[in-house]
Amino acid sequence: MATVAGILLAAGEGSRLGRPKALVELGGQTLAERGVALLRAGGADPVLVVTGAAAVEIDGARAVHNPDWRSGMGSSLAAGLRALDETDETGSGAAVIALADQPLVGAEAVRRLIAAYQAGASVAVAAYAGKPRNPVLIAREHWAAVTELAAGDTGARPFLRAHPELVTLVECGDTGSPDDVDTPEDLARVRTATTFRSAAKP
Repeated sequence: MATVAGILLAAGEGSRLGRPKALVELGGQTLAERGVALLRAGGADPVLVVTGAAAVEIDGARAVHNPDWRSGMGSSLAAGLRALDETDETGSGAAVIALADQPLVGAEAVRRLIAAYQAGASVAVAAYAGKPRNPVLIAREHWAAVTELAAGDTGARPFLRAHPELVTLVECGDTGSPDDVDTPEDLARVRTATTFRSAAKP
């Protein structure tokens, strides 16, 4: 079975946070570092980080700059898939796409998406209480179509909506949370949740 790569979208400027999201610290790591660790722990390799508003260099990941980051997440997704398609020497058969501003997503979600791919799914989407969110796995044969439809802040959604027959929902509600960090209030809630989880571990 072909390997599965990871792509972390970390280009946003975090206008409501007042600083680029990739550089926000949580639990002793930046959100970009947490995202890379999430993908690697879940079994993705290689891992690419798509940057924009801030330069990011992380051990164990390759940075890909998106010069059009201001146009939204769609251009970052396209930049990541193109870079992976052009430079991936391992011949990855699929990629798991995660967002840096969702730091409570668990590595088990990535593992479940990869397991779904290995079982035959070409598009797998993490679901929480049955609702599709992130991360998302997309097999290589769909990368060109996803890139063509990616625009604005919609990411892979236009492709997923155009091809519902391809989508395998993978329940991940017990593995973490896809809560976004968009505002200082969001960050405070996520910090509280992270502290609670750390305290709950034996």
